[in-house]
Amino acid sequence: MSEVAVVAIFVAKPGKEEELRQVLEANVEPTRKEPGALQYDLHRDIKEPRRFIFVERWESEAALQKHGESAHIQAFRAKAPDLYEHGEVRVASKIL
Repeated sequence: MSEVAVVAIFVAKPGKEEELRQVLEANVEPTRKEPGALQYDLHRDIKEPRRFIFVERWESEAALQKHGESAHIQAFRAKAPDLYEHGEVRVASKIL
């Protein structure tokens, strides 16, 4: 199995920044307890405070897939579209 990295970016709709932040923050602790989660950190862009960024590391693509099937991520997917105007998730493998 090969470690994978994820960068996920969500840009809040105007006026929804704090609500999106709360929904994103609710994922942090349950995700950190998941098997295969090596890193799961939430950041906020300094110059664009509507932009939230997850930096993640997973033991494998299989662990990442299970994360996507978890109850807390399913709940996030149900709530979040009303709170953000743009979302992007990039999955990468480490080169060096």
